[in-house]
Amino acid sequence: MATKLHPLGAPRAGYVWGANTGHIDMATTPARPVPLRIAAAPQNITIDLKRSAMIVIDMQNDFCAKGGWVDYLGADYTPDRKPIKPLQKLLPVLRQAGMPVIWVNWGNRPDLANMPPNQIHLYKPAGTGIGLGDPLPGSGAPVLQKDSWAAAVVDELEQKPDDIKVDKHRISGFWDTPLDSILRNLGVRTALFSGVNTDQCVLHSLTDANFLGYGCVLVEDCCATTSPDFCTEATIWNVKKCFGFVTDSGKILKALKKK
Repeated sequence: MATKLHPLGAPRAGYVWGANTGHIDMATTPARPVPLRIAAAPQNITIDLKRSAMIVIDMQNDFCAKGGWVDYLGADYTPDRKPIKPLQKLLPVLRQAGMPVIWVNWGNRPDLANMPPNQIHLYKPAGTGIGLGDPLPGSGAPVLQKDSWAAAVVDELEQKPDDIKVDKHRISGFWDTPLDSILRNLGVRTALFSGVNTDQCVLHSLTDANFLGYGCVLVEDCCATTSPDFCTEATIWNVKKCFGFVTDSGKILKALKKK
């Protein structure tokens, strides 16, 4: 009687080995595809629910809440709150369909040891004021520092225990992070993108994913920015032209309802 093979790999991995004392099976059968056809632009798309992930970027207090960093800087933070309601509807349905939800958020080290001067300058151009890691007036929370109120996801969006969390330290979620390794170990080939800011952290995470070979889908109504409207228009145009596809939460929910 053959000895049972035990799986070797992350619990949710798309590719695992089988192992026992005398044998390693590297040719285990992959999960059967679960296709989902979604209306999108510039073309409609079919994704595999077993090989896709939803990436939610920077829906954090510093960007999206009263008393956060953007609010302190005197900018209107309310546009960055627009993705909250569509994400509240979409994320539970995606989880139920088996799609991983990955939260990619700024999470600086307290000593900023991996932040080169050009990144610190980006948010503190004259060398003075409140920049990365500096305490916010009022709350005292250090700007975008890991485990601080400032870096926490807004209360209105629930993070489930099975969700995956990745700290980032650049505008792109792929630089100096394990995001690519996580996606590859999960067997992900298509990444859906949401969060803030559309034209900055969302766009550049999406473009890096494109360069790494992932199929990229921007979920338009689940993204937002405090930048001028033309920045969003240019982002949407460029994604459709060069980097992937654009859809919205309503189209995804409609597709899932048909399953």
